[in-house]
Amino acid sequence: MTRNIAFIGGGNMAGAIIGGLIKQGTPAASIRALEPFAATAQALHTQTGVAVHAQAGDFLKTASLVVWAVKPQVFKEAAQPVAALTQGALHLSVAAGIPSASIARWLATDRVVRSMPNTPALVGLGVTGLFARAGVSAQDRAWVDSVTATMGKSIWVSDEAQLDAVTAVSGSGPAYVFYFIEALMAAGQEMGLDAEQARTLAIETFYGASTLARTSTEAPGILRERVTSKGGTTYAALTSMNSQNLQQGFIQAVKAAQVRAKELGQEFGAD
Repeated sequence: MTRNIAFIGGGNMAGAIIGGLIKQGTPAASIRALEPFAATAQALHTQTGVAVHAQAGDFLKTASLVVWAVKPQVFKEAAQPVAALTQGALHLSVAAGIPSASIARWLATDRVVRSMPNTPALVGLGVTGLFARAGVSAQDRAWVDSVTATMGKSIWVSDEAQLDAVTAVSGSGPAYVFYFIEALMAAGQEMGLDAEQARTLAIETFYGASTLARTSTEAPGILRERVTSKGGTTYAALTSMNSQNLQQGFIQAVKAAQVRAKELGQEFGAD
């Protein structure tokens, strides 16, 4: 039997998940969305065909799953008219930074799963960190797995604090990749390639190397060593990076993101 799903928020992430669910065979008629901004609501309806409402209403009472795809700073406000209508539902938050305890308190239920997706989810190649509160059953987890599968891969963590590390590594991670792509492109142009040549070489190199790392049984360090001949070009580049302590600097940068993720959680989850 088809179960109804309600989305609170109708932006890009909601659209990506809804589109994925429909491709998996979920009927559009079983999905409803709440989106107060008319332009965003119309875009979601045009993209997916689902019914989009401007405000909370009785349609929420039939939802077995509520997906929260709102900006963190408006979550508490958005929860107020929804909570009383969704007491029997499972709640999945894709809003960054909001602690599950705050969500459970605002919605008056412990059936809450907090997730941390990343932007490649928009093309079905994301990775999502998941944490379930005690009120979430094994069946609930399985349903969440099927929903997040529309965005790519997922992992479950047993300690919610680990989601700050997930945020730092994969949530912010696409920006790190884009940063290095930009650097490769800039280097290529400084060495005489035109912009399009440098772009193609940089992006396809990242794509190919990531695919190789993903499919290989060997560790990334071994794959790196196989490209590096002592005294060769790769060796020269890596020696330069090591002399600038680039790896340790990068690790510290990711840890800075983890610290900020924790700070934002405390800020957004405050009453």
